[in-house]
Amino acid sequence: MNSPQGNESEQSDQLNQESTDPKPRSRGIYLLPNLFTTGALFCGFYAVVAGMNGVFDNAAIAIFVAMVLDGLDGRVARLTNTQSAFGAEYDSLADMVSFGVAPALVSFSWALSGAGKFGWFCAFIYVAGAALRLARFNTQIGSVDKRYFIGLPSPAAAAAIAGLVWACVEFDIDVSNMIYPIAIYVALMGVLMVSNVLYYSFKDVDPKGKIPFMILLVIVLTIGVISISPSIFLWLLLLGYSLSGPVLWLLRKRKTLSS
Repeated sequence: MNSPQGNESEQSDQLNQESTDPKPRSRGIYLLPNLFTTGALFCGFYAVVAGMNGVFDNAAIAIFVAMVLDGLDGRVARLTNTQSAFGAEYDSLADMVSFGVAPALVSFSWALSGAGKFGWFCAFIYVAGAALRLARFNTQIGSVDKRYFIGLPSPAAAAAIAGLVWACVEFDIDVSNMIYPIAIYVALMGVLMVSNVLYYSFKDVDPKGKIPFMILLVIVLTIGVISISPSIFLWLLLLGYSLSGPVLWLLRKRKTLSS
């Protein structure tokens, strides 16, 4: 028979063990933001499949849709207070597929394969640039000025490539004589992603705040112009954003040297 003292000792040990054991973690994940991330991942996968099947316009459009969904998942998570470490990791993996692998494979199937080893080398530079860009971004969260991105964001780089593919396919442009410039263009987007060039992030724009009437007018006119020919004007818009970083860097450099 156990003595009362022995029972008390066992109960005390049990209580101490319960107090030191970590609380069980919730295994659930937030549904809404991860639905947008899953949609972006699906669009990236579809772009790869469409590119392999030669349907390059649909592949390019899918990358643009992935860019929109990727922009929404983070905002939805913040608005609904459903941010999580799982969501951040899932978003990075989806971005690697949609904005890293998909643009490289689509552009390779579309034109770069004609350049042989130089073509797949340029495509690999883009993929590696996207991977390094995402890794660096994840390690710099909270330690850099949120108004700027360091390096070209991967969604913008992917859209700059997808826009070129979409425009050339829609207007039936023969790119057989432009394979090497296109390969260099793809590789350049990969280099810009890992550069130290600053790009405006638009994160300081308050959607709930008031804006001047002229800014609203510019937004309406921009949407109207894009609707005329989405493939051309979306590509030009993303190309302009891709070039804005180096241009502003040169202007700042020139101003520093002259002062």
